[in-house]
Amino acid sequence: MIENQYNKIKTLEYAMEYIKNGTTLMCGGFGGVGTSPLITKAIFEKNVRNLILISNDAAFPEVGIGPVVCNGQVKKMITTHIGSNPIAGRLMTEKKMEVEFIPQGTFVECIRAGGVGLGGVLVDSGIDTMIRKNYQIIDVNNRAYMVVPAIRAEVGVIYAKKADPYGNLIYDKTARNTNPLMAMACDLTIVHAQEIVSIGELDPEEIITPGIFVDIIVTGEGGRWTWPWQKEN
Repeated sequence: MIENQYNKIKTLEYAMEYIKNGTTLMCGGFGGVGTSPLITKAIFEKNVRNLILISNDAAFPEVGIGPVVCNGQVKKMITTHIGSNPIAGRLMTEKKMEVEFIPQGTFVECIRAGGVGLGGVLVDSGIDTMIRKNYQIIDVNNRAYMVVPAIRAEVGVIYAKKADPYGNLIYDKTARNTNPLMAMACDLTIVHAQEIVSIGELDPEEIITPGIFVDIIVTGEGGRWTWPWQKEN
């Protein structure tokens, strides 16, 4: 989709053109760690609406993807939990945001499946509960499994420590979390890199995400700032 595959460095404004009302958006991070503060703030300020958000969690009201959720910009969230964000919980109970919960291991494996071209995964977690009715059941070696579809998104937002112009990525410790798998599972992957280095500067043995999965790279500082609901306190 991006014309120059040898230099994917673009402006934030250019990247944000791909995040529109109704976009299915996959966002890396775990409790806010590994989530791009720069792009999160840009999404918030652009005020795009009716997003379908695929994220490990709803983070916190002032951290990670949390402010976008709290601002009512998400129509549906596919996630593993929202317990750290009370505003997300309120939006769910008030039926202002639909939430689909998936066990964390299944969630990550379904994203991986989406990234490598599989149609879904076989799981037995929860097969004896009410969620069984939501899935096709098949028998493998005399054991029952639910067929859980792979997860993909239109746009992915990834946060990396370093990137080169090809889009090869290195992550910072636990900030790696879901980012590498999500980078593979999106039609268009936008990376916020803390630092952009020259081609050849990254040690090939340290590269986690190869550039083939990356379309756009932006850099800059998101910074901490006061969200509207904090001003009321």
